[in-house]
Amino acid sequence: MSVKVEEKLFQNRYLVDEGHPHVCVPEGKGATPALKAIISCCPAGCWGLTEDGKVEPTLDGCLECGTCRILTAKDGDLNWNYPRGGFGIAYKFG
Repeated sequence: MSVKVEEKLFQNRYLVDEGHPHVCVPEGKGATPALKAIISCCPAGCWGLTEDGKVEPTLDGCLECGTCRILTAKDGDLNWNYPRGGFGIAYKFG
């Protein structure tokens, strides 16, 4: 029996804090190599390229694992905090 990651992620609940993103790329940052690496490294697949070539997150599936934070720590390409209380991910099975 095989289980797909998407099926497990679907069990979690997400409450996005509209207007207060916990992860964002600072204004004026281009698509640096570290930001581009996030696109393929994020386990939830929350990152992508916009039509104009900017790297942006989609936070309604963020696992708050910190992978993006670790990849960009050296260059400061990302502003990352935990979501405000009551927002973010709620894991169904712990």
